[in-house]
Amino acid sequence: MLVGVWDAERAPASRGADSRWRAAAGRAVKDPTAVERANLLNMAKLSIKGLIESALSFGRTLDSDYPPLQQFFVVMEHCLKHGLKVRKSFLSYNKTIWGPLELVEKLYPEAEEIAASVRDLPGLKTPLGRARAWLRLALMQKKMADYLRCLIIQRDLLSEFYEYHALMMEEEGAVIVGLLVGLNVIDANLCVKGEDLDSQVGVIDFSMYLKNEDDIGSKERNVQIAAILDQKNYVEELNRQLNSTVSSLHTRVDSLEKSNTKLIEELAIAKNNIIKLQEENHQLRSENTIILMKTQHHLEVTKVDVEAELQTYRHSRQGLDEMYNEARRQLREESQLRQDIENELMVQVSMKHEIELAMKLLEKDIHEKQDTLIGLRQQLDEVKAINIEMYQKLQVSEDAMKEKNEIIGRLEDKTNQITATMKQLEQSDKDLLTQTRTIAMSFVKCASSEAQHQYKLVKDISF
Repeated sequence: MLVGVWDAERAPASRGADSRWRAAAGRAVKDPTAVERANLLNMAKLSIKGLIESALSFGRTLDSDYPPLQQFFVVMEHCLKHGLKVRKSFLSYNKTIWGPLELVEKLYPEAEEIAASVRDLPGLKTPLGRARAWLRLALMQKKMADYLRCLIIQRDLLSEFYEYHALMMEEEGAVIVGLLVGLNVIDANLCVKGEDLDSQVGVIDFSMYLKNEDDIGSKERNVQIAAILDQKNYVEELNRQLNSTVSSLHTRVDSLEKSNTKLIEELAIAKNNIIKLQEENHQLRSENTIILMKTQHHLEVTKVDVEAELQTYRHSRQGLDEMYNEARRQLREESQLRQDIENELMVQVSMKHEIELAMKLLEKDIHEKQDTLIGLRQQLDEVKAINIEMYQKLQVSEDAMKEKNEIIGRLEDKTNQITATMKQLEQSDKDLLTQTRTIAMSFVKCASSEAQHQYKLVKDISF
């Protein structure tokens, strides 16, 4: 480690500056660590400045054999070793810079690739060799300033590796990190795999940084170089922004093209659907016209059928009315005949028990016939109600006409039944009258002529 107190940048250019240098050296003896930090800072300034100037004049692309580049790594190694704590192990004391550099990958995710590459290198056996390889890879990536900036911010983590007075723990470390930003203008092509980094000896060559009186007047060139570096940094930053803008625009163009393609496909599908719907609409309209014509024709035919059935129903109803009147007339005649028979039977009340039994049987038959006649009357009333209901339903719908036709058929059957029943009743009344007359005549013949005036009708037989 560098422990001297010689300040290369402040070396006296003349004998008049010797007194000032001695006074500053006298003050620095009081705080050796501060002098060491100042010397390392000045060496870092000279190394970075010389490397940039030589790179600009050499062509900016440097390899591992370039002396200023080698001296830069030596200076950085001394800066990182300053104030490093000694770690005790079982075999010996360990003092290496690989510990804090290995910590960078936890603070800066992009540094994981460098750390993994360093660990995978087959020729590296010592932590110091890995640290030297890490510095070379970081320079080639142009990320050394970013990595070390993340490291010096975390002072609580650095305190595990460095003493409190170390360069990396003080302001000089931040200044060196700021100077490292200028190395982004350099393009380095370093072969780390074949280089023996474990056994290299890091010695600073001060002869490269000693200035002659002729070099003092080169400030204008330094100003020009600084302006060129500033312009290059600005151009690189602008290029990064433009690259990010172009990538975002490319992404947006791709998304717009995809959405445009989807919209075109959806538009084609929508047009096909519209054409299909128009064809279906035309077909449905033609079918609707055909159905409307068929419906009108069917309604006309149904109307003619309904009128014909209505006339038939009227004729049948007229015939039913005539039949009803005829049945009523016959019922009156039969009622008159029944009255005559009752008058005749009033005289036969006091006949023998057999005649009374016969009369009771006859009365029972007559009552049953009366119930039958009453039921027939009710059926006739129902027929009238059904006829009225059928007439109303006939005007409402065509389906009711079929039911009315069936009801008319049933009514005709009932009318025929009524006619047959009336004929049976007439025949039974005639038979009853004949039997009554026969019984009366037989009774008259048997009875004496004196007792004939005593017979009276004791029960009224109603028909």
